[in-house]
Amino acid sequence: MIDPADPLQLAKLLGRHGITLQHRLGQNFLVDPQTRDAIAEAAGTNGEDDVLEVGAGAGTLTIALAPRCRRLVAVELDLRLIPVLRDVIAGHANVEVVKSDILRFDVASAFPKGGEVVAGNIPYNLTGALIRKLLDRPPRPRRLSLVVQKEVAERWTATTGASLATVAVQVFAEALMVMTIPASSFTPAPKVDSALVTLEVRERPGRKQIGGTLARIAQAASTDTASRLRELGIDPVRRPQTLTLREWEELYRAFNPRFGR
Repeated sequence: MIDPADPLQLAKLLGRHGITLQHRLGQNFLVDPQTRDAIAEAAGTNGEDDVLEVGAGAGTLTIALAPRCRRLVAVELDLRLIPVLRDVIAGHANVEVVKSDILRFDVASAFPKGGEVVAGNIPYNLTGALIRKLLDRPPRPRRLSLVVQKEVAERWTATTGASLATVAVQVFAEALMVMTIPASSFTPAPKVDSALVTLEVRERPGRKQIGGTLARIAQAASTDTASRLRELGIDPVRRPQTLTLREWEELYRAFNPRFGR
């Protein structure tokens, strides 16, 4: 069996297919088998679970997830990596390889009942859009287990001094930072460390009024906050779970000076 988490095996595998990694696609492959196995274990899947893997790459995480689930849909954008991925997952009949941009992939068609587990190593420039896509509307996943930049992980899991980005995520899910992952665990090594975060998606998102929530975070008068919200076309008595993540992003931009982020 080919294990792309082994640096020598990965180099031979990519060389055999004439592939060099592209920074523009945020391609940083994990080359630490123990960390890879810990990431797969943290996804918390079993033989009854369906899994969506985002950015399957050379299949490093794919082959660790496959034995831990019923069905695995491995999505990869880079056409050159599809034959590599197929080589690696040979023998795993429960893996479906899909060549697609994850932001255009029809998740609802692949998992019409929702409840899937989403896993993957997420490029920084994809993080916000991916979270919006997965959590904005039902059917939603049951859990997200994502490797992201450490800074993003710290923001999602913040308990004090929360930004709107933090609140938006925490309305929909309970976030936990599982472990940090040094840049040296990847090739090519990124400029910053990463972290594994699990997001346990809430069956019923948080239920406080958006006006009061923002006033507390911004340490501003409720009347002033309500006025700002109305200017954005958002009723301050709406519940946070009724806002789309795109509306949260608009709020973040509008209130950004107040949050210092």
